[in-house]
Amino acid sequence: MSFSQEILKWYRQNKRQLPWRNTKDPYKIWLSEIILQQTRVVQGTPYYHKFLEDFPTVYDLANAPEEKVLKLWQGLGYYSRARNLHATAQMVVSEWNGEFPQTYKGLKSLKGIGDYTASAIASICFNIPEPVVDGNVYRVLARYYGVDMPINSSEGVKYFKELARKVMDVDDIRDYNQGIMEFGAMQCAPKKPYCMLCPLQESCVALKENKVDVLPVKLNKTKTRTRHFNYLVFLDGQKNTLLEQRKGKGIWQNLYQFPLVESEKEINEKELAQSIENGFPSGDSLSVYNERPIVHKLSHQHLYTRFWIVETKELLPNGISWEQIVEFPVPVLIADFIQTFKI
Repeated sequence: MSFSQEILKWYRQNKRQLPWRNTKDPYKIWLSEIILQQTRVVQGTPYYHKFLEDFPTVYDLANAPEEKVLKLWQGLGYYSRARNLHATAQMVVSEWNGEFPQTYKGLKSLKGIGDYTASAIASICFNIPEPVVDGNVYRVLARYYGVDMPINSSEGVKYFKELARKVMDVDDIRDYNQGIMEFGAMQCAPKKPYCMLCPLQESCVALKENKVDVLPVKLNKTKTRTRHFNYLVFLDGQKNTLLEQRKGKGIWQNLYQFPLVESEKEINEKELAQSIENGFPSGDSLSVYNERPIVHKLSHQHLYTRFWIVETKELLPNGISWEQIVEFPVPVLIADFIQTFKI
């Protein structure tokens, strides 16, 4: 039995019953694929249901305010996915009359849709023989064929795409593509794969050569940056506070936050007070909420964060009531603080 036939056989016996497995609707498949990028199925599934509940069609998503989309996305991270999701829905409505393109090339022309997502939608929805290559597929192919070429090098990306095309099942591409991804997620897992119960064990190069733990190979291209965030939680006598919207191309674009002072290192109360003399409302008292910084780890950044309570007797200009701030889309770091802080 060939590699692709083994994958198909395994998939039919072991596939999980997931909500997007029961449809060929490109809107629903696209939505699931974007949500599941860098998100585990168990975490992403509730978001999938929430988005379909609030935005049953691509028209509903396209016409929604960006803030509502970001608020619904809150907690998933990598917020550029949410912004691209919104922009893509608007493209589908305005340029494609609300119908997703039915070709790989047309799908790839949409904002936020790269090779993997275009291949997934094309094959699952329209039965187009285009191989998918995601993290799970890289792992299965690298281990089974013993390929030590870095998966995040330009040569590696090209090589694995060609290999995936060579071994795919053209006649049943829909199930094959879902099968090899499922196989990587459940059987050929990143850690503690079930090699002794694997239907491919007799011909797996990594298992024969004891390389399961070292494949696939990935180049470490980026260094982790350390940043120190000091959030100013203003409170006036009427329980109003201040929020600002993050602009620019950095993390959490267009999300809301408490006024932020970023410092090169951890600072004390006196140093913070000096830095906020200009540009912020004056406060009657300043105190730190958490002495030990909260370490919030992003893909290439570690944020050492402290929240500072700034109380003032004067009514805050443009103040927002504490009850109202839960309606704003905020990073999960701030959402956790809002949930735990008691006025």
